Amino acid sequence: MNLRRDVFQAIADPTRRAILLLLAASQTMTAGAIAANFDTARPTVSKHLQILTECELLKQEQNGREVLYHINAKNMKEIADFLEPFRELWDDRFNKLEAIMKNYQHKK
Repeated sequence: MNLRRDVFQAIADPTRRAILLLLAASQTMTAGAIAANFDTARPTVSKHLQILTECELLKQEQNGREVLYHINAKNMKEIADFLEPFRELWDDRFNKLEAIMKNYQHKK
């Protein structure tokens, strides 16, 4: 039985976050092209790709003999949805700070 990994466990690792950022910028890459961007052994990068694929943050696409990896935007939304309340909290705090600063400048 293959249990789906948790997306938050997957993004807890800095290498996996770097892989996601790399694929966000380039959209589609082979495992070899991804591994070329890291100073770790290719099997290590392959393990990271496996974890990201198992938690469905990445999708694999067979293209002849090559396997291409790309981001699964649908499942990245799970992370964005989780972060949204924190984004709103910080937006609110920055808006309050901006109002205080404007008020302070007007009093000068």
